[in-house]
Amino acid sequence: MPDDQPHEPSEITYAEHFHPARPRSLRHRARVKAPFTRRRSASTDGEPVGTNPTYVSWLLGQSMLADANEISRQFSGQGTMWQNPYANPSPRMAVEAASVWFTAYPLSFMTRPGESFLAALADEALWEAFAAIGIHAVHTGPVKRAGGITGWRTTPSVDGHFDRMSTEIDPAFGTEAEFRAMCGMATWFGGTVIDDIVPGHTGKGADFRLAEMNYGDYPGIYHMIEIEPEDWVILPEVPPGRDSVNIDAATEEQLEKAGYIIGRLQRVIFYAEGIKETNWSATAPVVGADGIERRWVYLHYFKDGQPTINWLDPSFAGMRLVIGDSLHSLADLGAGGLRLDANGFLGVEKSAEGLPAWSEGHPLSEAANHLIGSMVRKLGGFTFQELNLTIDDIRATAQTGADLSYDFVNRPAYHHALATGDTEFLRLTLRTSLELGVDPASLVHALQNHDELTYELVHWSTGHRDDVYTYQGAPITGGELADTVRRDLCERLTGPAAPYNLIFTTNGIACTTATVIAATLGIDDLDAIDDEATARVMRLHLLLAMFNALQPGVFALSGWDLCGMLTLPPEEVDALLEHGDTRWIHRSAHDLMGVAPGATRSAAGIPRGRSLYGPLPAQLADETSFARQLQAILAVRVRYGIPTSTQVDVPDVPDPGLLVLVHELPAAGQLHLSVLNFSGRAISTTVSSAHLPAGAEVTDMFTDRHVATVDAEHRVPVELEPHQGHALLVRRPDPASAR
Repeated sequence: MPDDQPHEPSEITYAEHFHPARPRSLRHRARVKAPFTRRRSASTDGEPVGTNPTYVSWLLGQSMLADANEISRQFSGQGTMWQNPYANPSPRMAVEAASVWFTAYPLSFMTRPGESFLAALADEALWEAFAAIGIHAVHTGPVKRAGGITGWRTTPSVDGHFDRMSTEIDPAFGTEAEFRAMCGMATWFGGTVIDDIVPGHTGKGADFRLAEMNYGDYPGIYHMIEIEPEDWVILPEVPPGRDSVNIDAATEEQLEKAGYIIGRLQRVIFYAEGIKETNWSATAPVVGADGIERRWVYLHYFKDGQPTINWLDPSFAGMRLVIGDSLHSLADLGAGGLRLDANGFLGVEKSAEGLPAWSEGHPLSEAANHLIGSMVRKLGGFTFQELNLTIDDIRATAQTGADLSYDFVNRPAYHHALATGDTEFLRLTLRTSLELGVDPASLVHALQNHDELTYELVHWSTGHRDDVYTYQGAPITGGELADTVRRDLCERLTGPAAPYNLIFTTNGIACTTATVIAATLGIDDLDAIDDEATARVMRLHLLLAMFNALQPGVFALSGWDLCGMLTLPPEEVDALLEHGDTRWIHRSAHDLMGVAPGATRSAAGIPRGRSLYGPLPAQLADETSFARQLQAILAVRVRYGIPTSTQVDVPDVPDPGLLVLVHELPAAGQLHLSVLNFSGRAISTTVSSAHLPAGAEVTDMFTDRHVATVDAEHRVPVELEPHQGHALLVRRPDPASAR
């Protein structure tokens, strides 16, 4: 069917009538013929072993693969699968559908007594507040059941619900009906909901237990290898109370030489001596459905409760599981987009002898991401990936994979600019992205999310570690540059001067945006932040919002940003910090809508943190609040079409504290200048770019006030107070009036 003749439904919906500009393909609608019905066995008779048919049936009733097989049948042979283009990523379509996102974190979201997280996100008053501010989408975070199964009982998540084990909504977060109601409310306000899938791994749920039992196609879901009984002597004993144990490097090498596994990988994520020294773990003996006892070794990039999915097993069971989960979220629940988690680790291959296995940047990852992205686009949705990649890999995935990628390149760089008052490294990251062909419109530019301030800088520390750059007037290798920036961030944002921020392993810093700013301002005691200091924090917070929002692409922010949350004292979450995961200090519970003023913890038990800005209803009643000033920024963003503009220049600046971005706007003959002062000094100077036409009129986008005229040297005078930003509109002179 030609693109200009799309299939039209016979009945127009309310949303189609009131939101005609919203792309049809991304509006909420469930496409299943009937809501998906699961068949669950309630019987728990007998021993939980593979030779007990009741137990096997009970596991099958909770299996993601079984659900995937069931739901996928509703789409085979249906015309709905052929109404949308799907081959190529379409970042600008995704941005046009939803260019400002609220990124939720279920465990920290405070609700009314007895109200679920999903019911709270379906609240009309919340969406009215979002619409007033200019937020178009909600990313829920993972809300499906996660964790594992041991015997007849379930075990909790080991990684913030990123170890999914079911297609069902976790009752701790709500119900499927509440999820659908949330999607409907989003549609009512012209918005959309973004859900999650995890194509890299599952939890140790029913699918993994059936795989251990060698049942059907289930072993094909995972990178797991059956070890012959005569070689069990190689394997470590599993301690009492555990179902598996991580193997050490020596055992890994033995198993590789014996031809079982491909050996060590390029890196060990979450490496901890004596706890996780390799990416492989060995199971305890497991009795299969055929009565045979087996031991397996399985791959996990992350924690041992997150077995890795095998995307190239002959059964294609892992692929079927992931695609089925996607179909359920998009077509049954009604989400408009999906975040792909851990999607860079979908291919692994043996390398030459003596070298680690090829596990990152593998072509199979690109192929698998293409399949997932294509399937989601076929259903009318979009995808984004939240993976820290080199700029080269972001460009490659943008050609065939997810529609959008998280901006992990410029995120640590803008924190570095704020912390040092010098934008040189930020200008370098922005220019490198442009030079290597990454369109900023394909990126999700974010403030804080649930993770740490990542400073791995993988582009410089890995892929380009030996390339030579010029920084601070001297040549420097990429690896040295990454080390320098990390050292700057640690020295200025952590330590005795900022004890409220903590380093997280080798990945980054556990902090909130507000505590990054507090450290920048030289505040060493969060309890000392009064009204005057809060106003200073807000000023810098709005500067960072301007940097992220006033450029092409998606702008994302969290409840921690909207409320101005501070980190928690470590002693309040000491149990969560036991294994070294310092990120829990920045995941403080927050009351976005002011519905639980007396509560001290979220429903999940996360302690309430201190909010500098207060809940949204109070902020929207105050014209000087963070939310109201953010509203003004986002109004300018929408008015001039900045989300789908084209970044054409990151020019040199006369002052190291300045950053200037030049964007070609959708309207003919118009340019946008973002002029931002990352320093604590007032700046009065001129900025220039060859893209600024001489004689062009320059006006302030916020006030429509005439500012200047571009001179013959393509320069514009600017005056900025400390930590201030300007959004300037440049109109090319009319050729007719020049005659």
